[in-house]
Amino acid sequence: MSTPGHGPAPTAAVTAAVTAAVTAAAEQQAEPATKGITMANPEHPEQTAPSGTVPAPVPAGAREGTVGAPRRVLAVIPARGGSKGVPAKNLAEVGGAPLVARAVAAALAAPLVTHVAVSTDDARIAQVARGAGAEVIERPDDIAGDLATSEAAVLHAMDTHEARHGHSIDVVLLVQCTSPFLGADDIEGVTSAVVTDGADSALTVAPFHGFVWRDGEPTSQPGDGIGTGAGSEAAGGDGVNHDKSFRPRRQDRPQDYLETGAAYAMDASGFRKAGHRFFGRTELVRTDPARVLEIDDPHDLARARALAPLLGPVPGFAPGPRRLARPARPSRDEIDAVVLDFDGTQTDDRVLVDSEGRELVAVHRGDGLGIAALRRDELKLLILSSEKNPVVAARADKLKVPVLHGIDRKDLALKQWCEEQGIAPERVLYVGNDVNDLPCFGLVGWPVAVANAHDVVRDAARAVTSAPGGAGAIREIASWILGPSL
Repeated sequence: MSTPGHGPAPTAAVTAAVTAAVTAAAEQQAEPATKGITMANPEHPEQTAPSGTVPAPVPAGAREGTVGAPRRVLAVIPARGGSKGVPAKNLAEVGGAPLVARAVAAALAAPLVTHVAVSTDDARIAQVARGAGAEVIERPDDIAGDLATSEAAVLHAMDTHEARHGHSIDVVLLVQCTSPFLGADDIEGVTSAVVTDGADSALTVAPFHGFVWRDGEPTSQPGDGIGTGAGSEAAGGDGVNHDKSFRPRRQDRPQDYLETGAAYAMDASGFRKAGHRFFGRTELVRTDPARVLEIDDPHDLARARALAPLLGPVPGFAPGPRRLARPARPSRDEIDAVVLDFDGTQTDDRVLVDSEGRELVAVHRGDGLGIAALRRDELKLLILSSEKNPVVAARADKLKVPVLHGIDRKDLALKQWCEEQGIAPERVLYVGNDVNDLPCFGLVGWPVAVANAHDVVRDAARAVTSAPGGAGAIREIASWILGPSL
């Protein structure tokens, strides 16, 4: 059963799909057993195991074909259970896979990475991580709070891994699962910078051409004698990476790079001494700016879900399906509340207008039966709509369901309603059909799209009904939760 403060439980379908995809990627990269295992020995680069040698069993979190390599590279993926901006963020799905599973897949697909570990304090994240092929490091409470640093999690993971396996780590990586479009080539790039090129530390960056400004401090700059402002007595704005009095062409400016926050590599011994991810010679590894996105709030998550169909499959899964199989339908013990959009979910999204301009919509009686059953089971219900037409309130009144309509920012209204009702957002099922529902999808544990929803909305949903909006989709969802006999 899911508990407040944590994300929805992953299902066997997601675990099996992620595991199968990761296995396919690893098998594609591994050499056949009859060729032996190539050892990355700098003194004897051609040295291999004898032909026909059977490799030793592969521990969890290790890639087949790299076990025992002289340069041991541990990729650590920090994934706390508690997240304020996006509840259960690390289990949120993008492109059909939880964020933590995407990060594990990308790390496993990087050839130089020998071990992958997820550091977490959450049982469900641990389950998904194991299913994706990672070793799990249980993070203690003292480094699992809001003020804990990523460096502390990485150091603890290194210590635990080395004690568990009886070997030391040569290079350690920090891989953030909140960067959903991080690819295996990005991880391989930072790893190679340390392993092959001799850098002490490395990070992923993207070319950046913007002019950065910062609010100035009063008296921080004298007036230029041109404007009518107060000069040194006013704060104004200060140019950070440019002189505001001179605007060069882009091609005349030095190239700036933006830290993507996605992947970092460090020489392990140097990292232990420095206690920080940047030390010695730090190499910049260029990445594709189009794939740079960090998920910090529901809007970031909605953008990621919208971009996922355009940016391809889960990183590192090659070959494999474009999307993983969807989880099973929600059960009653996962849900405390059901929130429904109106137009396009309870209606077919059409409006009939009479000669006097009055609007009429059609609803499905079966949906009314489903809503009544959910209410009898004491689930919290809400109709949340941006539509101002009084028909929304009239329908809600007949169904005996609270309603908020004429709402521009439905995500903010939903978040406030959850707080007022004392409901954890990850235990909310939200039904929508169009792009203005995406921010709400990013807040809840069970985003559900009706069959005729916008393509982007269906891709962002955790489940999709077989019935279209206005044709029994709500009753179908009620049968998922309460049983097929409804």
